[in-house]
Amino acid sequence: MTFDEYQAAAEATNLTPGDLGKVMSVSFMDKVLGLVGESGEFADKVKKILRDDNAQMSEEKRQLLIKELGDVLWYIAVLAKHLDVPLEEVAKRNIDKLASRNERGKLRGSGDNR
Repeated sequence: MTFDEYQAAAEATNLTPGDLGKVMSVSFMDKVLGLVGESGEFADKVKKILRDDNAQMSEEKRQLLIKELGDVLWYIAVLAKHLDVPLEEVAKRNIDKLASRNERGKLRGSGDNR
C-alpha cells in the first residue's frame, strides 16, 4: 500500500470530513486533538514499559505500540487531506529536509530551519 492509497482509505473512515482547507474548523481541530491524544497514548505505553517492565518490551506490548502508531498515522493522513496535500508529498518533503540537514551536518541541534 502506498501512502496515497492509505490516505484515501483513511479518509473513507473520517467521521468529520467537512471544512477541508479551513484551519480552526471543527473538523480540523478534531483531527489535531486526536493526533495529540493518540501520540500521548503511544508515549504513555512506552512510559509504562520503562516503569513497570524495566524497559523490557514483550511481544504483546510491541503489538500495542504498533496499533497506537497506526492511530497516529490515521490522524496524520486525514490532516494532510485537510491541508490538501497528498500524504506521499508530506513524506517526501520530510525525507528531503532530513537529507539536506544530514548533508550539511545539521541533523543534531534545534530549530525548524537548520
